[in-house]
Amino acid sequence: MAPPYTKLPHQLHQFRTFIDARIKWVRDPYLDFTVHREKDLQQAVFLKNHILSTPSKSLPLSTASLLKPHLHLPTSTYKFSLKYPSIFTQFHPRPNLPPQLKLTQQALALHKEESAIHSSPIHRKEAVRRLSKLLMLTRACKLPIYIVDRMIWDMGLPHNYVLTLLADFPEYFQVCEIKDELSGEQVLALELVSWRDELAVSELERRVLNCGNSGSKKGRRIAFPMCLPKGFELEKKVWNWVEEWQELPYISPYENAFHLSPSSAQAEKWAVAVLHELFWLLVSKKMERDIAFCVGEYLGFGARFKKALSHYPGIFYVSNKIRTQTVVLREAYRKDFLVEKHPLMGMRYRYIHLMNKMPKWRKQAVVMATGG
Repeated sequence: MAPPYTKLPHQLHQFRTFIDARIKWVRDPYLDFTVHREKDLQQAVFLKNHILSTPSKSLPLSTASLLKPHLHLPTSTYKFSLKYPSIFTQFHPRPNLPPQLKLTQQALALHKEESAIHSSPIHRKEAVRRLSKLLMLTRACKLPIYIVDRMIWDMGLPHNYVLTLLADFPEYFQVCEIKDELSGEQVLALELVSWRDELAVSELERRVLNCGNSGSKKGRRIAFPMCLPKGFELEKKVWNWVEEWQELPYISPYENAFHLSPSSAQAEKWAVAVLHELFWLLVSKKMERDIAFCVGEYLGFGARFKKALSHYPGIFYVSNKIRTQTVVLREAYRKDFLVEKHPLMGMRYRYIHLMNKMPKWRKQAVVMATGG
């Protein structure tokens, strides 16, 4: 169901455009580390889930090799499994049969704990809330399933979320067929059954309300938290512009402000509000840039998200680590630590620890090979 959108007052129309100045990219070693330490993590967890989805909880290596493009593995499945022997192990079921791939006991133990989080009532309710808010950011409260699928990892959804989550909340979600605005083809989409006013409050608005400000939401001046790394300098005229931009009325990402001139400063602040709220819905508060742009295209923002990333480096940081570009919400981190750590992030860090752990037999092999 579409939200009860109303146009905002005419006085909010602002035609000041972003100042003409070059803003350079400056590396943030802490945020780069937050991205780099998760190298191969998503691929390892997805491969783990695929193995456990089979009846035998194992995969012939010949079959597993076909998963490389599907799971975006950086190398062959065979080499990938050898790289992380604390997660994956190869075995021969019988002498005449080809080798198979299964999980180690340590990986199985972590998976059991991870599954307990996904199945807990508190987490399920929280996942439903965040997924509902994601759909409410769209004008029609619908999002193609293929876009939701690309966000499974970032949203912290179970890999089989359609069966294990959506099916249990018919009062919230339904699957429908829509015409994809990007491809023009008919696709399956996830739809929010009804608009929920209690969820139409952004993270920034929630903070203001928690501080005891009970004034009207509309037209409220809310500034975005900004933090720049050491060595980053902005021209004085840019700082002056940003300070004035921060003083503009804050338009909720759950409002409709598409009537504003796309090139205006007010419209740009609204676009930043939408992007900011999108990142607050993610368990790690970061996402691949291409996925963010894909969501932005569907939401109708197109180049506005790109401008937001380039114009406001104090809000968003773009890291070039691990073979892609990842956008990180700066305020969510203190150095390389998440300020509010979701339980699933705690599990992911434990997977990382296990991936980096070398089994005793591997250590012995290294010692023998080096003559130590």
